[in-house]
Amino acid sequence: MINSFHRDLPLPLILAVSMLYASYLNGFSQTIPTLGFEEKQMTFDPNGHFINQRQAISPTDQWVVYDGRNAGTSLGEVGIIGLLDLTSGEQTKVYELANQTPFGPGTGAAIFHPNREEVTFIHGLMNADQAFPYHIFRRSGMALDLTQKDHPVLFAQEARDVRVPFTPGALRGGTHAHSYSGDGEWISYTYNDEVVEKVGFENTAIRELRTIGFMMPGKVVQIKDITGPEEFSGSKFSILAARVTPNPQPGSDEIQKAYEETWLGSDGYTNEKAEKVQHALAFFGDLKTKDGKLIKEIFISDLPNDPNLLLNATGLEGSPSTLPEVPAVIRQRRLSHTEDRKYPGLQGPRQWLRSSVDGAYIYAYMKDENGIVQLMEISSKTGKLRQITSNSFSSDTSFSLSPDEKYLAYGAKDQLYLTEVSSGKTQKIGDEPKAEWSDLRNINWSHSGKFIVYNRTVKSEGGSYFQIFRLDIR
Repeated sequence: MINSFHRDLPLPLILAVSMLYASYLNGFSQTIPTLGFEEKQMTFDPNGHFINQRQAISPTDQWVVYDGRNAGTSLGEVGIIGLLDLTSGEQTKVYELANQTPFGPGTGAAIFHPNREEVTFIHGLMNADQAFPYHIFRRSGMALDLTQKDHPVLFAQEARDVRVPFTPGALRGGTHAHSYSGDGEWISYTYNDEVVEKVGFENTAIRELRTIGFMMPGKVVQIKDITGPEEFSGSKFSILAARVTPNPQPGSDEIQKAYEETWLGSDGYTNEKAEKVQHALAFFGDLKTKDGKLIKEIFISDLPNDPNLLLNATGLEGSPSTLPEVPAVIRQRRLSHTEDRKYPGLQGPRQWLRSSVDGAYIYAYMKDENGIVQLMEISSKTGKLRQITSNSFSSDTSFSLSPDEKYLAYGAKDQLYLTEVSSGKTQKIGDEPKAEWSDLRNINWSHSGKFIVYNRTVKSEGGSYFQIFRLDIR
């Protein structure tokens, strides 16, 4: 290039142009790096190895926690929590229900504490049977202290009390989709209330009031006069965080369902009032547009920085016909306004919101003007949308944000993809899907950012089983 294009230029100028060109290329390569990948199947035995859609990897990246679910198997039908060593492939069973039946109790959807050897997971009630099987309002968040993996210690994260008088800080139903806050001390969840659900059998207008909440440290909840396995004390204090109503006013910001939440930031975020909020939850809320259409939007609940305002709030026990009250000190606001888009609402495969480390941005799926599911970035202050991907295909899995926030990993038609957040550049990663592979899901990024872990169903002579895969990035 120098000889042909610059042969008539002075040598110093040639060298200067060459150095500038080299600097340009170097900067370009840093912006859009060339990455290598190696995909490896980690489990092979004829059993289910189902991982959660987030927080499934241990703090040191050594272990991934899984349950025994398989294709077509519900959580209520399995009673195993296991660990897979992501280097050696060794599996360790850390919990097994001796009384597991097709009707419960059921365990699964386990997550790892971000800083210590502890996992939290869904646990059905121990008296589950054919008459009273595992159900969305008959479960709770239990945990295992794995400091000694050959002697795990089981304990209840939340308390449960379903008899009048109810206990403040205890729940009256079932939690799931748990998520640790950045420091690991608070745990969020989605929630269905058994007490209100039973009232709903007579008044169908108030059934399925799913909402979100959190467990916080500071006060152990002791249940008095426990008479059976449907009630128990808990190590944390539980509070609901989203206000829901069975019949939202069309055109208002009232919601009838709250779900798929995420903690904002690893250490909170700065809200639209320029206030530093130490703990806040972003979540989906179903509302009605002016014409009565039900759509999904993003909402945020700012929790007060003084935890005593939560621990001492009133109305937390609820009543036989009403949910526990959301404390007045929790500020709930609508963030996204998509009702005027061609495809209004947050749409796509089942998804859980993700947050940037500083909480300034939220990531979610939404359909573009062509009806294709794309990844979006939403400002947590203003609700302003930025479309990240411009793919010609719709994603069909949940997604995961890399710890350095540079990449989003997701799948479509059993193929893994990686998109650079800043540029929207997308590339295939991993092997081309094999004939015996299906049902790609549960993509988890490691804490180091050096690999991702996920599930595929693998067909074998003995049947099809959820197996765990690892993809190294270099």
